[in-house]
Amino acid sequence: MPRSHRGTWRSSPFLLFLFFFALAWLGCPLAFAQLQAAAPPVHVVEPPPSDWTASQLEQRADSLRADKLYLDAVDYYRAALAKQPKNALLYNKIGIVELLMQRLKDAEKSFNRSIKADKKYAEAYNNLGAVFYFRKKYGKAVKFYRKAIKLYDQSASFHSNLGTAYFSQKKFTPAIEEYSRALALDPTILDRTSTQGMIAQTASVGDRAHYHFMLAKAFAHMGMADRSLLYLRMAMEEGYKEIGDVYKDSEFAGLRKDPRFLELMKTRPQAIPN
Repeated sequence: MPRSHRGTWRSSPFLLFLFFFALAWLGCPLAFAQLQAAAPPVHVVEPPPSDWTASQLEQRADSLRADKLYLDAVDYYRAALAKQPKNALLYNKIGIVELLMQRLKDAEKSFNRSIKADKKYAEAYNNLGAVFYFRKKYGKAVKFYRKAIKLYDQSASFHSNLGTAYFSQKKFTPAIEEYSRALALDPTILDRTSTQGMIAQTASVGDRAHYHFMLAKAFAHMGMADRSLLYLRMAMEEGYKEIGDVYKDSEFAGLRKDPRFLELMKTRPQAIPN
């Protein structure tokens, strides 16, 4: 059996912004990703050996996916699926690769097949939500993220994704609630990438500024002053025009006593031109 390739890659600084992260390819939740143009996928390796077990084929496919050999990865996943029909995990993995290839229609079919094989598979609902998010069908994205959360409420990625969809609908109150829930579940979610899925990026500087202000608000509410101050500064540098709300919003009450907050508001970093 060929030696395994380098490990999986990760993705997930909270939600909205995002560069392509492919989340841990072991059937985990998709967070969101900004789909980026890439060279067309091509077949590179040998076809799947017929005498390999389903497990061997799946492991090889995981390695190929990590190496961005997407067409070959799909071939190996499908070969494994032929030996284990109706395997929800394999359908989900195929869908993730199809998302990485920007084949949203195919990915939607694969995630639906995963759900059909296991109606309680939360990750597939979450990833189906990502398909609709990429299509800017935010209402449907919300629907599937909520289904994923109903099945498994302890995923920070699910909550951050739902918050992102709400943000895109300009439903800021439920968005901040979901962001806060995600942070409560995993305070490091903004620091690391997640191998579970992908993350999306806001379209304009104004959106990013508001988004970062909301993150500052969520961190302040949780008593995480360092993080709150960081995102307040980012919001100001991105030209957030309602920065004065820090003196009115109750979430910032504790932060307003911090000398670093007073210094930040005194210096008022100038907006950085885009």
